[in-house]
Amino acid sequence: MGESGLSPSLVSGDGVDRQVNIIDITRPLSEDILVYPGDTPPAFRQQDGGGFLITDLHMSTHTGTHIDAPAHYLKSGETIDTIPLSHIVGPCRVLDLTCAGTSIDANHLKGKVNGIDRLLLKTSFSGTHRFQYDYPSITADTARFITGYEMKCVGIDSPSIEPYDSDGAVHRELLSCGCIILELLDLSGVEEGDYMLVALPLRFTGLDGSPARVVLLKIDGCD
Repeated sequence: MGESGLSPSLVSGDGVDRQVNIIDITRPLSEDILVYPGDTPPAFRQQDGGGFLITDLHMSTHTGTHIDAPAHYLKSGETIDTIPLSHIVGPCRVLDLTCAGTSIDANHLKGKVNGIDRLLLKTSFSGTHRFQYDYPSITADTARFITGYEMKCVGIDSPSIEPYDSDGAVHRELLSCGCIILELLDLSGVEEGDYMLVALPLRFTGLDGSPARVVLLKIDGCD
């Protein structure tokens, strides 16, 4: 997990001066970052122009910490430049499921997601830097449980929201209901609780996803 730090203070609606703790939950994106089997490994070629540096990038839209748009599995769905930013910016809850194993079912979430629109799942994969085929993921029933709450966004710290040998049912269930997916987060140093989520993709026209910079904001005195 990236370093956190205090931003300049802000004045809330009650007139109280508060500090905002910024927690970076984006994985560093380098040529040796883990990639999903079959995806293009990232490659960077930096050129020295004398008075400046410039770098050519070659990578998948789903490299590193990234956002899945509906078009990723629903070819007629919204693309990354048209998804509502209100889905991926706003209050969220982090659930610590590090003891849940590799299959996260609805029972792990029951009684813990009432009144929230955005959900991030911390699993045993946080802090892992090599691909594992048995990474933690959610079941199809869990996906239906999440969409039953009309979630705007769900994120996970593993390479994919669904098992490696799945048929895409989890992605289709979530994305068809307008629930945007964040994958390969770094929640290793994040405690369970409520935060403000800011997840911003690059504005690629017509594409199915994008690497993203994702941060959590913890506002002192607003637990």
